[in-house]
Amino acid sequence: MSQGYSLRLRDLNRRAPSKSLGVRLGKVCIKHDVPVTVVAKRMGVTRQTVYNWFAGATNPQPALATLIESYITQFD
Repeated sequence: MSQGYSLRLRDLNRRAPSKSLGVRLGKVCIKHDVPVTVVAKRMGVTRQTVYNWFAGATNPQPALATLIESYITQFD
């Protein structure tokens, strides 16, 4: 397992609706082994916030949408 992503988080991310921007971000970060701490620092939020996005438990604030979209496109 890379970057400390638990099997539970990977499973939650896999099952969460892909329409969510946070879930899409999670799929990219898990696939490319980007640590949650790196994402949290880049987005200016806590690691727990990023985990919640990845799991589909919460959605990023609209003000972060452009930054997240830009981050995701780095990996396309």
